[in-house]
Amino acid sequence: QVQLVESGGGLVQAGGSLRLSCSASGRTFSSYALAWFRQAPGKEREFVAAISRSGKTTNVADSVKGRFTISRDNAKNTVYLQMNSLKPEDTAVYYCGVGVGWYNQREAGFGSWGQGTQVTVSS
Repeated sequence: QVQLVESGGGLVQAGGSLRLSCSASGRTFSSYALAWFRQAPGKEREFVAAISRSGKTTNVADSVKGRFTISRDNAKNTVYLQMNSLKPEDTAVYYCGVGVGWYNQREAGFGSWGQGTQVTVSS
């Protein structure tokens, strides 16, 4: 069982940047695809980005393409989400999860969710 802990959220002005981190316990980290999802108040959890086990392939939602970048460091058991040009509509709790397919954009394709980290973008 992989346990995930997200960090790096905070309050930022529109146009600013944040870098989220998700650290994992366990020695099987490199066996999983990783993904970031987010959930805004009153809305369903939505896909943001995913990355393959090796880190060579990524899948990014159209809503954040060109602004967000997902990466991973298997030696550190950590996946990152670099968020640039943030918009107020990016405000949400961001979660990371493990799965078997980087190409999957469905929440059901991932699990072992962390507790999430709050990102708030002011206008």
